[in-house]
Formats: sequence, C-alpha cells, structure tokens
Amino acid sequence: MFLTIKKIPKTNWSSPKPLNFKPKISTFLYLCLGLTFFGLGEGLLIVSLTGASPWSVLAQGISLNVDFSIGTITFFVSIGVLILWIPLKQKPGIGTILNALIIAAMIDICVNFVPAPQSNISQIMLAIVAVLITGLGGGIYLIANLGPGPRDGLMVGLQEKTNLPIAAVRAFLEISVVTAGWYLGGTVGIGTLLFAFGIGPAVALGLFLVDKTFNS
Repeated sequence: MFLTIKKIPKTNWSSPKPLNFKPKISTFLYLCLGLTFFGLGEGLLIVSLTGASPWSVLAQGISLNVDFSIGTITFFVSIGVLILWIPLKQKPGIGTILNALIIAAMIDICVNFVPAPQSNISQIMLAIVAVLITGLGGGIYLIANLGPGPRDGLMVGLQEKTNLPIAAVRAFLEISVVTAGWYLGGTVGIGTLLFAFGIGPAVALGLFLVDKTFNS
C-alpha cells in the first residue's frame, strides 16, 4: 500500500548518491521532468483560484507582518528550511538548485498562459489534479536522487529520524505550515486545504507508481 512507504525507491536511473554533479543523462532528464511536473502542479493550483500551497500562504502571512515582499519572504523561508537540514544530516545537490529554478519557471508559465476555470466545480477539480501532478513530480525527482528541494529534504530528514511513513511526515509539515500562515493572516482556500492534506499521499503515490513502473 503506497500510504505505508517509508523509503525512497531506487531505479536504474537513480543516482547512486545525491552529491553527484556528473549524473547520467537519463537521471538528469528525469530530475527535470519531475521538477517540471511539480512546478506545473503548483502553478495549476494557483490558476484554480482555490488557494495557494501552504508554503505560499506562510510567506504571505509573514509578509503582512514585516516589511518584505512575498518573494523575499519565500527566499528567507527556504534558507531557514535549509538550515534545519543540518541536524537532520541532509545535503543539497543539483536537484536542490534546479528545484527553485524550474518550479518558479513553471509557475510563471501556468499563471500567464493557463486560463482559470469559471465554475466552482471546475476550480475544485483542477485543484485536485494539481495536487496529484505535484505529488507525481515529487516522486520522480526524489527517486532521481540528485538532492531534494528544501521542503522535501526536510520531509526526508524527518522521516529518517522518526521512521514514520512519508505520507504522514509530509502531511504534518504542510498542515503545520498552513496553520502558521493562516494565523499570521495568509489567505487559505479549499485548494490550500486539498494541498495540505493531499500532498503527502500524492507524493507517496508518485513514489509507488514510479517504483512499480521501473522495478516491476
């Protein structure tokens, strides 16, 4: 059952180590594919008009209380999360760097070129699809093993320390972040809640599907 997954699966295109700055072409391409899906999902969630991801809600909430833009706050939050990697013994890699670049590009593409749905049902359906796409992308790029993004590195590190299922750890992180963001004044919508509660199982499903596709 995908909800009980505790370890990141390995495939024939997984990098043997995250600090690999000369990966196989297939590994690099799958990494970029995973990050593209991840960014596409985040962008589609915004386009759905049902609310942003929990980390964006947190950045918005903090920005309402200090004299910095949401983008600047997002940068500082990422730095803060990377600092939390130190006691968890997580190390950045190519994927950590490309995470910010590719995801940011895909979000801009979605916001600028994907039309927003008009009906409430269509908006909710798009939000659900966005969460699933984000989870699939997360599964692909985590299995590439070229270094997770700040949030996923924190998830992996906490999972290794607690030995809890990945789905449970990710859900705990997202729910905690969105709660803090909402308390600080960030805007929470149905899409935000879908992401907070759904991204953990969605990432676990992504890991399960990739594992079954390449290791069956």
